[in-house]
Amino acid sequence: MPENRDPLRYFRIEAQELVEQISSGVLDLDQRPGPEPVAKLLRVAHTLKGAARVVKQKEIADRTHEFEEILVPYRDDPAGLAVADMRELLRLNDEISAQVAALSHPAAPVDAPATATPLEVAEGTADVAEEEFVASRASTEDLDELLDAIGETNSRMAPLRAGCHTLDTLHRTAETLLDQLRGGRASTSLTRTSAQRLAAELGSAGRRLIDAVDQVERELDDVRAKAEALRLVPAGSIFTALRRAVRDAADGEDKRVRFVAHGAEVKMGSHLLGPINAAFLHVVRNAVVHGLEPPAERVAAGKPADGTVTFEVERRGRFAAFRCVDDGRGFDVTALRQKAQARGLLTGGGAGESEVLELVMHGGISTSAAVTEVSGRAIGMDVLRDTAAQLHGDVKIRSKPGVGATVELVVPLALLSMTGLLVEAGGTMASLPLDAVRACVRLSAMEAATAAATGKLVYQGTAAPFRPLVEALYTGRAVPDAAGPGVAVLVHAGEGTAAIGVDRLCGTHALVARPLPDLAPSTAVVGSVSVDADGNPRLVLDPLGLAAEMLRGDGGGHRTATVTSAPPLPILVVDDSLTTRMLERSILESAGYQVDLAASGEEGLDQARSRQYGLFLTDIDMPGIDGFTFVERTRADPELAGVPAILVSSRASAEDRDRGMRAGASAYVVKGEFDQEELLAHIRRLVVRA
Repeated sequence: MPENRDPLRYFRIEAQELVEQISSGVLDLDQRPGPEPVAKLLRVAHTLKGAARVVKQKEIADRTHEFEEILVPYRDDPAGLAVADMRELLRLNDEISAQVAALSHPAAPVDAPATATPLEVAEGTADVAEEEFVASRASTEDLDELLDAIGETNSRMAPLRAGCHTLDTLHRTAETLLDQLRGGRASTSLTRTSAQRLAAELGSAGRRLIDAVDQVERELDDVRAKAEALRLVPAGSIFTALRRAVRDAADGEDKRVRFVAHGAEVKMGSHLLGPINAAFLHVVRNAVVHGLEPPAERVAAGKPADGTVTFEVERRGRFAAFRCVDDGRGFDVTALRQKAQARGLLTGGGAGESEVLELVMHGGISTSAAVTEVSGRAIGMDVLRDTAAQLHGDVKIRSKPGVGATVELVVPLALLSMTGLLVEAGGTMASLPLDAVRACVRLSAMEAATAAATGKLVYQGTAAPFRPLVEALYTGRAVPDAAGPGVAVLVHAGEGTAAIGVDRLCGTHALVARPLPDLAPSTAVVGSVSVDADGNPRLVLDPLGLAAEMLRGDGGGHRTATVTSAPPLPILVVDDSLTTRMLERSILESAGYQVDLAASGEEGLDQARSRQYGLFLTDIDMPGIDGFTFVERTRADPELAGVPAILVSSRASAEDRDRGMRAGASAYVVKGEFDQEELLAHIRRLVVRA
């Protein structure tokens, strides 16, 4: 068979990653001009140009060179690009993206038509995204085969286990024989020597076999988790297309708009993100065209001249919520009512606002005065309605005159990646989503008995409803005998916190949750199921269901006690050492905190500005921006100044401690004197809560 020598094999992969960085960087530069994003874009473009020349992709290299030529004069200009240069940058970005896409889709035209409108460009972006999602779905077939193979391999562990037990039996038999020989019931030294050798060899072989089987099981479990995770796609993969749609719509309307996105890290099946991306391209354009007022009108109304469109992705138990929020004028309910009446969808004028907004989902209802390139055809909400039906989801629309509008789509998740806290209760192993865990409290026998008798657990001065997990799992059935809960897990659900009694904690683990089979008996406390290393199902608990079950058992007489102090905001760990980052994340997540990671001071500052954090935990010695500078810059930023910062460093001198305090750090922890409880005590004292 001839060797497959594809010179573009690795370039395709690298070029797609670099184009995504360029597309995102251009939009960043449009909203946050300055030398730093220009320098970053130049680095990425230069890398792409060099790689393209190596594989003789002259067109890509030439377009990228033109891209660089536009940026070079702005290296030291804090004011940002001229409007004409920004448009040219966007045009070149589109050409480069199309040329790179054509390497994987040779039938597609390389150059966009000269007459392409912003709508056609954005929809073309959506078409490319759809093709990528289709390819991703196709690749899951290979992953399914891999998972099946792993399951088959796991099933073969049983005979190996049986062989281990056989070896153990032989070992004991040989030892018995040796004891008989020692007692004088055998006469030859040769027999004694043989028995000794047999016992030693069997013991050694048994230990080696047991160790090997344990190691294989651990590795297979790790491979299974990684393979499962590969089936999921981060929600952030659709953000760039949405940002570009907002930018092009704003350009066509002569409006200034900021695009803000949250929830990029939420992962889900690729079959969801393709249709959702296509639907929300229409929704975000509608928000710009219909929702946001022109700059002069906004200023007259006391608003900033720049409008804001926010796209958020949030996991809610077994569901994912996608939400577009704008700060514009809101829906014109009066005009919508008149349109609906004209089409015969309403009789009379007594329909309420919620009923009128619901009719927006019907095709043909638009308040746009004219059909333009990006609005007025009344099909955007039609697409969203069809997408909701396709994905078995639900759409909600909310509007407040003069304040803005929210369009939200909630869909069930077939597969959900999460980190779970593994617990045992009454002999049953189950997982709790770690992001819902606020704390774990060890209970003495007396504390467990008191909590079970009163149905309350006092924690940090507040009484939370308490119930042993085994009782919730075995509702209506005989509860198995157990020694009683040894640990209380405080779970945040909805607006309150509940304490769940478990026998013991078994650590944290990555898992992919699946829906329960249709015929599987269940209760509200069980949200989904995962698969363990042996291919057996394991329950994944639903925090909201647990809280509801506990309130039901509480009889409703103490519901005011269910709300505890607000949960802490996430913590950002900044450290260039992978080992330190993972260690600190493990400590913090085990204590119930949400954690984000950054590998440099520069990355940390970018993340700090993209999400609301309750605390920064940063190293000092890092290339580029060190920890002292990171803290100083966050103290100088009005939006970040209120977030406490803890320096964690191997530097132990009084001078370094003083410098850290002068920079604005709230605490200083020395790695050589590291004490986990001391660190957690600092965090509990300092972390900002929601």
